[in-house]
Amino acid sequence: MNTTIRAGTLHHVRRTAVRLAATSALAVMLAGCDPLSLTMIGIGSGAGLSHHMGGIAYRTFTEPMPRVQNATLTALRRMSIHVSDTTRTDSGAVIKAKAANREIEIEIESLTPSTTRIRAVARKDGGLFVDAATAMEIISQTERVLGA
Repeated sequence: MNTTIRAGTLHHVRRTAVRLAATSALAVMLAGCDPLSLTMIGIGSGAGLSHHMGGIAYRTFTEPMPRVQNATLTALRRMSIHVSDTTRTDSGAVIKAKAANREIEIEIESLTPSTTRIRAVARKDGGLFVDAATAMEIISQTERVLGA
């Protein structure tokens, strides 16, 4: 009877060790791949952002381009971010803005008359680093203005 208890305990310890090793391996793999881990977090929390990669945030709205552009400008005003330039492009507009030591560029692209894609990037320290949190917040505030 004593041998049976030891064999059962040994089996339980081995099984626990294998589970711990598998969980640790998964954590290490996810830590090295921000886009994958951010996507998984976004799926789990129901995040509104469509995509985020390399510090650049993207989102597509089912709204006409002029409405998204106006919402973006309203969001920037609410955030007290100074707009330095707005340029029309063949498919939409590019908004350039400044906040603290960040150069912000927002591209608004009309995909169809009722679908618009927005891309935001906030570069800091002369473009050496990107501030993904600010880029995502600009899109989040634009989404809030649109009521999407």
